[in-house]
This record gives sequence, structure tokens and C-alpha cells, in this order.
Amino acid sequence: MAKTKQNLLLSNQFQSAFQIFTLLKYRNMSVQITAKMVGELRESTGGGLMNCKKALVETDGNFEEAAALLRKKGEATAAKKAGRDASEGIIETYIHLGGKVGVMVELNCESDFVAKNDDFKALARDIAMHIAAVDPACISRDDIDPSIIDAERKVVEASAVGKPEAAISKIVEGKLNRFLAESCLLEQAFVKNPDQTVQELLTAMISKMGENMVVKRFVRYQIGA
Repeated sequence: MAKTKQNLLLSNQFQSAFQIFTLLKYRNMSVQITAKMVGELRESTGGGLMNCKKALVETDGNFEEAAALLRKKGEATAAKKAGRDASEGIIETYIHLGGKVGVMVELNCESDFVAKNDDFKALARDIAMHIAAVDPACISRDDIDPSIIDAERKVVEASAVGKPEAAISKIVEGKLNRFLAESCLLEQAFVKNPDQTVQELLTAMISKMGENMVVKRFVRYQIGA
């Protein structure tokens, strides 16, 4: 009797496992990951071929979820490599508006091998083009003179006069953060893809190439400015 119950239990467990396997198999087959889907995700995120395909498989072909997954993984990879020395790289130039605007940007990486890579060179050119078009004040928040932040805070506080006391602090911080994000290169929406910041563009390349990368410095010239 005990043996019969044991066999029945094993049979039920096997049936449950088989049902789960069948459901998972059906689920995976319900969405076919095409080369076009992978290509569009690569173009949008800058991720590697296999990473994009894997992300689409893991999210059942959901483009937004796959992009978010790639960003999350890319941020984790970039964080691990952030402390590594990046002393190689290139200086990229970009001339815009028929010679009216010119940019030089230094993009660093860890090895000469990556510095010569076409994708890395294209990244440097994209960043230079972005700087020419958007005219950021600095690379990151750490580069902004504290006196500029204090002056902007006073302007924002003055504009919040008359608002509910409990809301003033949030209003000031929100507007100040918006000002900083609009001023800093890495936080700006990338000119060729506004759904992605320049930092996210850089992070995707770090994840793809496996090396730390840093925008070291840039200069922007404009006739008459």
C-alpha cells in the first residue's frame, strides 16, 4: 500500500514537471527572436549581438524590457570596471555647420587594442558630435563650480516663493537636478537617441568591449561665441 502511494506520488510529480516543461517550451516558442529584432535592439542600446539576443529571449521578445535588462547588466559591468586605469584612447575631432563649430574630445580606455577598434572610434565621434550640437557645460556634476550651483539654487528658490512650504524643498531640488542634468555631458539625452543618455551610451560600450572607458576632457569652439 505504501509502495503504491509512493508510486502515485512520483507519478504526480512527474506529470507536474512535464506540464511545467511543456508550458515553458510553449512559452519560449511563442515569440520568435528574429535578426531584425536583434538588430534594432543593438542599434538602440549599442549592446553586443549575443547579449541583445539573450536579453530578448529572457524577456520573451519585449523590446523595452530587453533594453532595460541590457542597461542594468551594463551598469553592473561598468561599475566593476570603474576603478581600473584607463590611460589609452584617442582624441577625436568634429567640425559642424561648415566650420562654424569645432570640438575636440579625449576618450580613454584601458588598451591600445580597444583604442584602435572601429566601434570605440565611432563612440568618440558620436560624443564629439553630441558636444557640438548640445554644448554641455562640463562632463559631470563634479566638474561644476560650487558657486554656479549656489547661484542657480538662489534663482530656483526665488521662483518657488509663494508655493506651499512643504513643497518648496522638492521643487527646488527637482529644478536644480534638472539644471545639472541639462548642463552635464554624461547626463544629457544623446542627440542621436534621446531615449538614451550619453552615460548609458558609454556604459553600453564598456559592457560590450570589457574595458573601463572615460571621457577625460573636451573643448568646444564656436565662431563669434
